[in-house]
Amino acid sequence: MSYSVRLLGPEDAAVLDTVDPDVFDYALDQRWTAEFLADPRHHLAVALAAGQVVGMASAVHYVHPDKRPELWINEVGVATAHHRRGLGQQLVRALLDHGRTLGCQVAWVLTEQDNLAARGLYAAAGGVEAAEPVVFVEFDLH
Repeated sequence: MSYSVRLLGPEDAAVLDTVDPDVFDYALDQRWTAEFLADPRHHLAVALAAGQVVGMASAVHYVHPDKRPELWINEVGVATAHHRRGLGQQLVRALLDHGRTLGCQVAWVLTEQDNLAARGLYAAAGGVEAAEPVVFVEFDLH
């Protein structure tokens, strides 16, 4: 099977009309999709096979008054039927390359300690795990 990986822009919402149900966590919402793609700080790389999205990786680049831009990789999802084909790595690398063009100094991602597949993916894409453990804190806003 042949795959292509590309970054989506504001005019590409229709690409997400045909998505393997195993790629995203939930059903896509047209309003949020349009808002995400229209925001120049939000980035979505997709892997396509025969016109269907079979993988995705999303990121946000942000600025801070005392730091150069950074790229936060939010999540990576590849349909189970397309695992072990290097798609996750290609998607992450597409985001990293894009982050470089945006002037990002660093990119980072969080994952669970026991998520060995994700940790292997990020290592294969050139990531280095931090020496210190991280504590995840969440606030319920509703």
